[in-house]
Amino acid sequence: MESSKRPVVVKRMPEKMNLKQARSFFQEVQPFVNSDRPQMVFDMSRVRHIDAAGVDVLLTCMRDIVRRDGDLKLAALSPQAAVVLELTRTGRLFEIYDTCSTAVKSFSSFLPNAIKHFYPHPAHEATSMVSPEAFVGHEGDQEGPDLAA
Repeated sequence: MESSKRPVVVKRMPEKMNLKQARSFFQEVQPFVNSDRPQMVFDMSRVRHIDAAGVDVLLTCMRDIVRRDGDLKLAALSPQAAVVLELTRTGRLFEIYDTCSTAVKSFSSFLPNAIKHFYPHPAHEATSMVSPEAFVGHEGDQEGPDLAA
């Protein structure tokens, strides 16, 4: 198995993320966002004010990074930033960590460990699972797989 040694870029966000600062921040991170398969963590510990422009920059960065097969994670959310992300319901679009170091370490996690959360042990009766074969379409089948258990 090949392991990736791509760097993880940690960028501290400014105290205010209004229109002016959001534009400036976006220009600062562009070289990293536009790299091949970027891995970034935004440190939000100092953010005391974030408005719609700040949220828009987060979403734009996420969109651009994902398009380049990368990932953006948020870390150390200040209470103010956490409230805004919750109220705008954008926080659920990001992986959020308590500290920057745990966010950085999360990039080295091996995917099959994460898959265990989606495919639990058969002893868990409350979870219904669909085999991959259920998604193989049959010619003329217009309804798709039968997911009823």
